[in-house]
Amino acid sequence: MPDAPLLQLKNISREFPSAEAGAPLQVLRSLSMDVARGESIAIVGPSGCGKSTLLNLIGTLDQPTKGTIAFDGRNLGELDADELAILRNREMGFIFQSHHLLPQCTVMENVLVPTLAHGRATEDDEERAHRLLDRVGLAERLAHRPGQLSGGERQRVAVVRALINEPQLLLADEPTGALDQATADQLGQLLVELNAEENVTLITVTHSEKLATQMARTVELNDGQID
Repeated sequence: MPDAPLLQLKNISREFPSAEAGAPLQVLRSLSMDVARGESIAIVGPSGCGKSTLLNLIGTLDQPTKGTIAFDGRNLGELDADELAILRNREMGFIFQSHHLLPQCTVMENVLVPTLAHGRATEDDEERAHRLLDRVGLAERLAHRPGQLSGGERQRVAVVRALINEPQLLLADEPTGALDQATADQLGQLLVELNAEENVTLITVTHSEKLATQMARTVELNDGQID
């Protein structure tokens, strides 16, 4: 019997108040999708089609107007704000186009920030941080601050930070958008490798055809629906 999907979206719609009087702006319309455990997916489509809105809904940074989202068998709409915050911290990792590293903190300190929600970083957390930073080629940069790193290095730190709490789901919003092509290709390959090595489900929103082809499945959004 196959495993149940890690993520299930059923008839998801998301509306926003219109700037003008009249009907609300409908960004997503009756969208349904299943995501298997360990899968890698690229969400593509024209600007304004709802890609980032969909990622925000999956990551519980926003709530659907209609429909249900289930994560690991739990209906996210039934969880309160504190429960959603715990889920985001422990079971989801986020990577954005901008690295959002703390400029005053070292590489190691930035990576360990998500562990502080548990109280403090443990020896196991630090060992995992060392291992992952070594894996992404940053073993010699632990005491550096973001301003001393290249754009690609900063984004690799952001990847490790997203993985530090061993999440089940990694969400990446245009992770290569601010990088030159060679560095973007390297980061895309790294994400694919970590998807397998860490057994983490990967969903990335991208305009990059090259990055999309590196994922196992591509989902195309158009006018708020999956084509």
